[in-house]
Amino acid sequence: MSDLNHHPIIQKYIEFNAFGRLIGMSFNITQPGIVDYSLSIQPQHLATPNAAHGGLIAGFLDAVVGVGALSAVCEEGMIVSTVEMKVSYFEPIFLDDRLTGISKLMKRGKRILFMEGEVFNQHGVLVAKASATLNAYPARIKSE
Repeated sequence: MSDLNHHPIIQKYIEFNAFGRLIGMSFNITQPGIVDYSLSIQPQHLATPNAAHGGLIAGFLDAVVGVGALSAVCEEGMIVSTVEMKVSYFEPIFLDDRLTGISKLMKRGKRILFMEGEVFNQHGVLVAKASATLNAYPARIKSE
């Protein structure tokens, strides 16, 4: 297996992921289905004077499970889209928190993937969790 971080489909995802650049997310694929994502909470992420917006965390978790699922199917020429996702928030997330999101492939069918994602702060505290269903389908990467 090649290094999935440099797979052409993953590289195209990085190239076109304007949302990820906008909020400052980065990731490392450790193995198919398992991704280590990071995000540092900045002033533009806040919903109150000190706490991050829940939508930011939902978007972060969508990326965590999405890239986890993508890493599980990209070698087959597939990409993914989120079908549904449930997010649970356990603790507030504050300005300057450094978050780590970890994905886990729970089960895979022919086209459907069941993923979980967990977000921890810099103290190792679980602050949010998601379960998601994603659909895999053939990639159509345009040549330049």
